Amino acid sequence: MPDAIPTHDAPAHDAPELTRYIETRYHVRHREQLPRLAAMAEKVEDVHFGDEDLPEGLSDTLRRMIGDMEVHMKKEELILFPAIRKGGGPGIENPIAVMRADHDDHDRDVGEIRRRTRNLTPPEGACGTWAALYAGLEEFICDLEEHMRLENDVLFPQFEPGGIAHGR
Repeated sequence: MPDAIPTHDAPAHDAPELTRYIETRYHVRHREQLPRLAAMAEKVEDVHFGDEDLPEGLSDTLRRMIGDMEVHMKKEELILFPAIRKGGGPGIENPIAVMRADHDDHDRDVGEIRRRTRNLTPPEGACGTWAALYAGLEEFICDLEEHMRLENDVLFPQFEPGGIAHGR
């Protein structure tokens, strides 16, 4: 399994710093990972067309995720994270709810990736690109899941009713 970033590296109790950490550690990384993985998936689908183990449609799923995640990350970078850096405020729970819904969509996408790839298990004798694709997908999924966990379980609760930014 790829190295996950230990949670203790994240500034969990400093919301403004945690937003910066998420942007530099996860947003930058997802923008590097997804286009490369989509290109690899397309190559595997083209070269191995007709193979019964082919993760047919994987490149389409990844290309859709590139767009969906870019919109999601931009909403965080331009709207939600600046609001968090200013201490939150009335109505911040609304963009947080949108981000949580996006995370649910990302979870469904991960499920689709796992289904198409037989839980990231390359077929016996898979070419180097196919094996590298699945290893890269495993790393991406690990990063995405930790990214969403930090937001859902650490950052967002601080700004939702009952959270420390609400003074309760």
